[in-house]
Amino acid sequence: MPTLTRDEIIRLRPAERLALIGELWDSIDDADLTLPPMQRRELQRRLASLDQDAVQAVSWDDLKAELAARTP
Repeated sequence: MPTLTRDEIIRLRPAERLALIGELWDSIDDADLTLPPMQRRELQRRLASLDQDAVQAVSWDDLKAELAARTP
């Protein structure tokens, strides 16, 4: 895998840099992450909340339309 220099990274478009961040993050195994117990509990709480709230979720497009309708 070729190594990118800082200059090469800076020349990437923002969307490309964000994609790179995502690929880097996804490449880390859960076992490689060491979280303090308090942070691990909070992460578990948020994941459980995400699963519970998924039925009430709205799409980004629907939310933007709702907000646009509220703006005079």
